[in-house]
Amino acid sequence: MNIIAWIVLGLIAGAIGKAIYPGRQGGGIIATMILGIVGAFVGGTLVTLLQTGTLQLTTATLSPIGLVVAIIGAIIAIFLWGLMTRRSTID
Repeated sequence: MNIIAWIVLGLIAGAIGKAIYPGRQGGGIIATMILGIVGAFVGGTLVTLLQTGTLQLTTATLSPIGLVVAIIGAIIAIFLWGLMTRRSTID
């Protein structure tokens, strides 16, 4: 898949993933696009792992099923990003 398709898929998946995920996430359009692209890689890799049993770094395709996989991956990426950037409440 070429870079333009990755950007389009990332933008769509990131925006939908941010809309679905509860709470407020910061970041503008670039952060949304990056989370969506990361989500496409996470989702594509998970689907490949479930289908073949091998761990390969792949991305979701620009199709309806690929979009769903990328959205699920974006939600996972948003969750993981929230865990990494969460501040401690202990002072």
